[in-house]
Amino acid sequence: MPSADDSLPTAQGSVLPELTLNEGRVLGVLIEKQRSVPDTYPLSLNALVAGCNQKTSRDPVLDLSEPEVLAALDGLKAQALIIESSGGRVTRYAHNAERVLQLPSQAIALLTVLLLRGPQTAGELRNNCERLHRFADISAVEAFLEELAARPSGALVVELPRSAGTRETRWAQLLTGAPAPSVFAPAPATSSRHRDMEERLAALEAEVAALKEALARVVEGLEANKP
Repeated sequence: MPSADDSLPTAQGSVLPELTLNEGRVLGVLIEKQRSVPDTYPLSLNALVAGCNQKTSRDPVLDLSEPEVLAALDGLKAQALIIESSGGRVTRYAHNAERVLQLPSQAIALLTVLLLRGPQTAGELRNNCERLHRFADISAVEAFLEELAARPSGALVVELPRSAGTRETRWAQLLTGAPAPSVFAPAPATSSRHRDMEERLAALEAEVAALKEALARVVEGLEANKP
């Protein structure tokens, strides 16, 4: 697995350039898969496209083509947010977000879930971050969110105004720009049963992706050892 090279630039107090929606999705998937299915990380292009186009745990749901994902990778590479590596005959991709953004892993986990799932309350973030980082309680989530919002070099999250009839405020990430006006409307409530089903389906999708990647690596090894 590649590690961040000391020669790669970091944010160093400057405001990070704004990412496109596709770049945000690609970055979020790389961070998510590093923590949830480490055996298949770094990711091949095929695995990355599949992760970007998942139907569960994604808001909005996208249908990105390989050229679109490659274009997003080029944009992220220009900002040192990804690292390319060549293993066998397949190019693989890893993220460099923690170094570039100079953030702890807890904050990176929150940003990742916001990139992949859209605005959420602190309670929803705690639940949805479970596979990336286990927060002790909601107050711990809120503390990291407040730090991200008060970042001296530029806020990375924003607390949205509380909508009428809601008890909790939601938070949105700013890596892909300011939230659209539609984001300020309250999200439909999701039952715990529905959330459990989504999480199980996401886990199954991750296992299938892991099996595909493992098979691809076996095939790579066999081809590489051919006389």
